[in-house]
Amino acid sequence: MMGSSSTQPWLRYYGDRCADLDVPDQTLYEMLAASASRWPRHPGLIYMGMRMTFATLLAQVDRCAAALAAAGVARGDSVTLALPNIPNVIVLFYALNRIGARIVMVHPLSSPTEVAHYLKETGSTFAVTVDMFYGRFAPILASTPVKRLLITRVSDYLPRVAAIGFALTRGRSIDPVPVGDPAIVTWRRFMKSAPTAGRYERVIDPDDGAVVLFSGGTTALPKGIELSSAAFNSLAVAMTMIGGFTSGQSVLAILPVFHGFGLGLCIHTALSVGAHPILVPEFSVKIYIDNLVKHRPSYIAGVPTLFEALLRDSRFGRVDFSQLVGAYCGGDSLTADLKHRVDGAIAGQSGTVELVEGYGLTECVTACVLSPLGHYRDGSMGVPIPGVLVKVTDPDTGATLPAGQYGEICITGPTLMKGYINDPEATAYALRTHDDGRTWLHSGDTGWMDSDGYVYFRGRIKRIIKVSGMSVYPMQVEQVLEAHPLVWRACVIGTPDDYQMASVKAFVVLGPDAGGDEARVRDELTAHCRKHLIKWAVPRAIEFRSELPTTLVGKIAYTELEREDHAGGEQPGA
Repeated sequence: MMGSSSTQPWLRYYGDRCADLDVPDQTLYEMLAASASRWPRHPGLIYMGMRMTFATLLAQVDRCAAALAAAGVARGDSVTLALPNIPNVIVLFYALNRIGARIVMVHPLSSPTEVAHYLKETGSTFAVTVDMFYGRFAPILASTPVKRLLITRVSDYLPRVAAIGFALTRGRSIDPVPVGDPAIVTWRRFMKSAPTAGRYERVIDPDDGAVVLFSGGTTALPKGIELSSAAFNSLAVAMTMIGGFTSGQSVLAILPVFHGFGLGLCIHTALSVGAHPILVPEFSVKIYIDNLVKHRPSYIAGVPTLFEALLRDSRFGRVDFSQLVGAYCGGDSLTADLKHRVDGAIAGQSGTVELVEGYGLTECVTACVLSPLGHYRDGSMGVPIPGVLVKVTDPDTGATLPAGQYGEICITGPTLMKGYINDPEATAYALRTHDDGRTWLHSGDTGWMDSDGYVYFRGRIKRIIKVSGMSVYPMQVEQVLEAHPLVWRACVIGTPDDYQMASVKAFVVLGPDAGGDEARVRDELTAHCRKHLIKWAVPRAIEFRSELPTTLVGKIAYTELEREDHAGGEQPGA
């Protein structure tokens, strides 16, 4: 490829079927409706033993859309969904798109502080969560724009006997949601109140903003990334071309729906071609293996941590992979050793596929580079997917670099975001028009390309730590730590971890009132972080220093702390 964006390396590996990315001029809802029209009796989703056909799924979506409209949700309104992988989130996702509302997907385990930020940042007047996480919304609702909170339950779509069983076991530990609050409505009451859905009329175009996912922008704090229906549809078409997704197949959907990887690949790509997700609302190695054995999915996807955990479980060796059509890994760098070990396990258990590594960003939905089947190169993430072009540029001059030279990875294609919400400056920095007239996403990642178009990842310009595939932003953790009265300065780095790939470590300079009991202070700071941060961002190690190294201009030299730690400092959990 010699650094040029003009060639299309996937043609060499996938043939002429990938020469033209023919994306339907449809919204997310219209893609689902087309599948339901074509395959009404095919399973649309499977959830804890419950099967729902495409026809039933679409009927639920239409009913939910009518209920949302009756509740005052209209085109352009933002609705925040803080939900695990349960049927409600699929129904809401497409129902909101039908009425033209903006879908905001956030992690249901986000701290109250983070939830408040998401609600305010998007101006959400309507929000949805599951009963077990109501406590994360209760303390902050009054300070947000939210006027109505819809409460779902894990058991909403379970058969009656299974729902009763859940209520008597897991459900008994869930704190009850207040009764009588007019601002709170339960899912079943909400759906029962729905008027008859009217005839569908398009209210937004495929290129309009449709979904907001939170990830890192050009600063170290999470930003709202606005994506269109067309972006998701382009990913679905590209993945169908190279991955072979077809109707009747299944995807084990354990990757969270608030992440572009889980939402774009496991949900929308599957549903757009008549395949169905197998929804798994919580992760454990046992649950994952149980689903592999019970449902024998056509496709699996996960982060490196997940595959490492599977290999460490003896029961994984008894899984039959003869039905497996595809296996994908993303969210973090996959080591060649781990890939080869997973490939060996699949081949030794009647499988004929290999683990395919992907690279991508939420700013382009998810994967934009995949390793071609049968053509893996150690250390490489693969070649750009159909419709996407990648080049490496000089971070200072913007000039396209030749093969073999390190620079910033830039991406263009139909999956690019609309921009960062409420931040035109950051959007203009990330999305830039080059001399070729195309808009290119500047990834903030460094790497290089070889002469065949393979992309190699080197590191990040942005400070992001990948913990079990989840993005953690050091500046956010530092701000939380420095808000504690005992802390004067803090610096956060990622430290290698055999299981999570990386974990969070904090270097802290205490104020004069901290006292000498370091164990007590460490426990207090950890509890403080757990209150204000999602669990992956809570430091597993806190090291106290009398001072932190600084650069010539007085900034904390976090790279010096990284070098020191990686050279043999304290281990995670110390």
